[in-house]
Amino acid sequence: MPSSTASYLNNPPPSYPAISRRLGEQGKVVIHVLIGTDGLPLQGDIAESSGYDRLDQAALQAVLRWRYVPGQLGGKPQAMWFLVPIHFKLD
Repeated sequence: MPSSTASYLNNPPPSYPAISRRLGEQGKVVIHVLIGTDGLPLQGDIAESSGYDRLDQAALQAVLRWRYVPGQLGGKPQAMWFLVPIHFKLD
C-alpha cells in the first residue's frame, strides 16, 4: 500500500461562501480525494458533511484545485486516496 499521507503544498484555503457567513454557517467538511502520481487530484467526494451544502461544495471545489506531494511506495509516487479535513469557522 502507498503511504497513508500526502503532503499539502502551499494551497489557498477555500472561499467562505458569503451567504454562509451571513447565515452563520460553520462546520467541518472531510473530502475523500484521489491523488495521482503527479500530485494532481483525480476525483473527490464528500466523506463527511458539515451539514451545509454550500460549505461542502466550497470545500470540494477547493480541494480538487489543490496540488499535493503524492504518497510513495518503495520510493516511487503512487496514486492514493486521502482524507482532507476543511474547517469553516467564523471569527
